[in-house]
Amino acid sequence: MTDPLAIVADIGGTNTRVALAHGTQVQADSIQRFRNADHAGLTEVLETYLSGRAERPSCACVAAAGPVHEGVARLTNLDWEIDRDVLARALNLKTVAVLNDLQAQGHALSHVAPDKLRKILPGSGEDVSTQAARLVVGVGTGMNAALVYRTEAGTLVPPSEAGHISFPVQNEEELRLMRFAARKHGTPGAEEALSGRGLERLYAWRCEEDGAFDGPHLNAAEIMTACEDGSDARAHAAVQMAVRLLGRVLGNLALIQLPFGGIYLVGGVARALARHSAEMGFADAFMDKGRFASFMRQFPVWVVEDDYAALTGCAGHLNELIARQG
Repeated sequence: MTDPLAIVADIGGTNTRVALAHGTQVQADSIQRFRNADHAGLTEVLETYLSGRAERPSCACVAAAGPVHEGVARLTNLDWEIDRDVLARALNLKTVAVLNDLQAQGHALSHVAPDKLRKILPGSGEDVSTQAARLVVGVGTGMNAALVYRTEAGTLVPPSEAGHISFPVQNEEELRLMRFAARKHGTPGAEEALSGRGLERLYAWRCEEDGAFDGPHLNAAEIMTACEDGSDARAHAAVQMAVRLLGRVLGNLALIQLPFGGIYLVGGVARALARHSAEMGFADAFMDKGRFASFMRQFPVWVVEDDYAALTGCAGHLNELIARQG
């Protein structure tokens, strides 16, 4: 039986990427990017993408940067609502699935090419079952983490809001940082330091710590550049703090979830921080669990270096969904 033609989409706060897929394979030459501000909603984006195409898809799966409930997604940073049933009627589709964007990344893990995975902690687990839990952690505009299970019925990625767990404080310096974040945003969660805007907050805090209350206002990309070219000691300190906090949060999540199948980092900020994991103390922070330090060595940590993994995850989930429907 030939795999049906599917349309898949990855919807962020600013842009939407759309592609066609057969089975689990996304057609790389079909990927297009659309500015959300130029369109009234996802239906219009997909209709624009499909206009003029002779072959029409029979199914779709979309990943949205926001919570999903009963097939309806509401984007966190965009005034769009994405309804599974509305899409099905508007585009005459037999099967439609709507995922959270991190869930889509979780569904992609079994399909990402090996050359798109970079290991930053080796792990020591041996003969790990293919059904061992994995943990996908997204650090970009925001931060979140979700477990990925391979079951006999298919891949399961339960929803999560792990980015809002309490800020992990272990010393006086970090307590000052937490109080700084709390003055501006109320009780801070981990996302207040581990995200693009979190990195900007860390830099602003370093400026205040140095008495530079009117210090420069750098965005996340500028902070990373200043750290890497050695032009700004505060940028270096902010990135180092972010790397260590990332290691600690991942270590906490690993103890809670026991992802013996590995931890997988996704997102632009995660990739940027991971470049400095070796020299900035990521491993030490991850392993810093007292008498459980040796236990932590079982968990490998990978960086997913595939910008289109969410599209692949959509295709993979849709393929499993159609197979279960028979």
